Amino acid sequence: MAIRPTPPTSSLPPLKQLPTCSLAQISRAIDNLRAIYDVESAPLKTTLTLPKPKALPKHLIHDTSVPDSGYASAEGEDDEDDCQEDGGDASFDPDVLRSDTFERDYAIRWLTGFTARSDLWVYATEDESESDARATLVDAAASLLATFAGEEEEEDITRTFTFPTASGSSVYVELNDAPLLSNDHTSVGLQSWGSSILLAERMCLDPAAFNLVPPFKRSMRILELGAGTGLLSIAAAKLLASNPPAIVATDYHPSVLANLRANVDTNGLASSNGPSVDVLPLDWQHPVYEGPFAEPFDVILAADVIYHPEHARWIKSCVEHLLAAERGVFWLIIPIRPTGRHEGMSNTVEATFPRASELELKAVPELAILDVEELRKHNGVGRADEGGYRLYKVGWV
Repeated sequence: MAIRPTPPTSSLPPLKQLPTCSLAQISRAIDNLRAIYDVESAPLKTTLTLPKPKALPKHLIHDTSVPDSGYASAEGEDDEDDCQEDGGDASFDPDVLRSDTFERDYAIRWLTGFTARSDLWVYATEDESESDARATLVDAAASLLATFAGEEEEEDITRTFTFPTASGSSVYVELNDAPLLSNDHTSVGLQSWGSSILLAERMCLDPAAFNLVPPFKRSMRILELGAGTGLLSIAAAKLLASNPPAIVATDYHPSVLANLRANVDTNGLASSNGPSVDVLPLDWQHPVYEGPFAEPFDVILAADVIYHPEHARWIKSCVEHLLAAERGVFWLIIPIRPTGRHEGMSNTVEATFPRASELELKAVPELAILDVEELRKHNGVGRADEGGYRLYKVGWV
């Protein structure tokens, strides 16, 4: 039976009460939008009857008004007290609704806000089957939102992070997240991802664990691979401002590099006076080890950089050339994505880097995993398809 669409302004549940919305309510809301704006898609089928979930607290360092990845746009204000729909039995011609710019803008804002807060809704339940069903709806909402990409120009957004330090002070980082390029998957670095947020937080709380405690015996050199918005490099530069090391932030995509340079400048790290971050291109598949890459680095950082089966192999080859002998440490944090198109990508890390405990002694040192830590997902941080994280410490054995 075809869905008889109703206006988004009267049928979409308020986002402020999203954690209390049921699977059926969100399913009806998205089906209604699909009936208006994505007429070729069949309605989603959900049959679960689920209990009302409780709201979860926000993460202290994360601004949940914007997504960690995906889409950036302003949210509308929600004044309702309960998660309810007010569509009644009224139905409208979908062609009329589709041409209504006010209703379209409202739908885009709602979808943007829903994807931004989706992890709070998906993981507001302990039932695994319910969580999977909710994740499916989030994917449907993201796909629907993507259909507007060619019609609506997304805006850059500014995000601020406050990371407490071991000394009781704080590291402040301001970043620009730019809209993703719909025709190029390599532009994912235009936005800040949950992995970099968690690693930056841990670095600031316990710099000694990451060999980042000044004064250094000599000039410290730090490299970030796939830096994206530059969160790790910028946080490290500010954390070590009293004894600044040489920090190089790298990426591949021209648009990502341009945004990265702008973020470095915004945080006052583009000058040669005091702490600074150099921004340079680096192609993992065809690296050129010249200039700053001709000297080894003491610490190499990488967060959420595995999106293709070959990426781990390319990264290992780069680290073998760039990591300082004996003393160097490579820190790699990867999200665990149990579903979606990047499912299983985290497994390529251990298929490429052997565990140190499993190696036989050799005359020539080899890169290996020295330690691995499982990290739980933080409320309000990361995409809905991220079930947790693995933090790898890689070094020479």
